[in-house]
Amino acid sequence: MSLKIPLFLLLLITNFANAQETISVKGSKPYPATQNYIFICEKYAFSGETNVQIAKTEKGGILKLTIATANDQARISGGVYVDLANGDVIPCVDKNVKESVDGKTTAYYYFTPAEMAKLKKTDIQAIRFIIAGTSNSFGNQTGYFTAVNRSSYFSTAYDKSKKTFDTAKEISVL
Repeated sequence: MSLKIPLFLLLLITNFANAQETISVKGSKPYPATQNYIFICEKYAFSGETNVQIAKTEKGGILKLTIATANDQARISGGVYVDLANGDVIPCVDKNVKESVDGKTTAYYYFTPAEMAKLKKTDIQAIRFIIAGTSNSFGNQTGYFTAVNRSSYFSTAYDKSKKTFDTAKEISVL
């Protein structure tokens, strides 16, 4: 009896440690995904943050971009450019897979297997995207924006810790 309890606790802790996030696009099966990164988007005055998540599929991968908006007419639209740390750029075509829930708009973009191989080797440096919609006074901000892979707004000159997310490392684990 005394051996069963520690064994059960070990299995329970291992299960929570291996718990992984998933992405499901419009009712599809869930795909294993990275953590939800919060990239800094300084020129977007409404929230200043963009949620980025990447999942692995059978045919490549999925990029999920989510940003808070002031109204339901604002959407992430058009193509997206994923800038890598080594200078490469991955263009993503808009397949018009979007959703708007609870004051946030989400757009999904797809990666080919070759593009996923690049993402496994090099960290994402930035993601460039467009927010379209109706702009009026006290409405949503529209235009071209860049979400930068930075984990915090401020730091001191003496802070030598890494200030970016290790996207390549997490994508290679998927």
